[in-house]
Amino acid sequence: MLIKVAIFEDNRSLREGLAAMIGGTSGFECVGAYANCNNLLKNMSQDKPDVVLMDIELPGINGIEAVGIIKEEFPEMKILMETIFDDDEKIFSSICAGAEGYILKHTSPAEIMEAIKEIYEGGSPMTPSIANRVLKMVKDRPDTRSKETFDLSDREKEILTCLVKGMSYKMVADACFISIETVNVHIKNIYKKLHVHSKSEAVAKAIRGRIV
Repeated sequence: MLIKVAIFEDNRSLREGLAAMIGGTSGFECVGAYANCNNLLKNMSQDKPDVVLMDIELPGINGIEAVGIIKEEFPEMKILMETIFDDDEKIFSSICAGAEGYILKHTSPAEIMEAIKEIYEGGSPMTPSIANRVLKMVKDRPDTRSKETFDLSDREKEILTCLVKGMSYKMVADACFISIETVNVHIKNIYKKLHVHSKSEAVAKAIRGRIV
């Protein structure tokens, strides 16, 4: 079973390097590599990727706008953002748009491939530096609304916090000293209480509503 990946990156040498690396790695297939999102929906319909590697900074339709467009038409596709270190607001906007994971540009090839595999398997890969900045950004954002708890239990808030940090279900289970099955039960309850249907929606709502 090949993990099909599409790339959107305007830097030609980086785009070609990523395409060669993904296409040359066992278990992966690069189904498309594009310099912009001008034909985004056509590209997605033709390529049908499992994972989209999306640069935040693109000419024309930028990466954040592209995430929203893809999620509207193809909600099952997983999106891994490429970003630079100080893009705080853009990272936040990407989360709200529905992206599942974030890696820094110039991340090592092995870590990029691991992130693609993790996001395909349902995780939310996030390099530690980005995770730390996201959490700081959430903490520092002005509280412009009343904080609604959605009646989440302390355990559910703990698990939701883990999801915001980009942890996989296995990592959540290890951190909370519970089984993956129990994690799944809690996450289903979290989705129900937050009125969401995916991990990215839950994370976006948690950040926007300052739930955690």
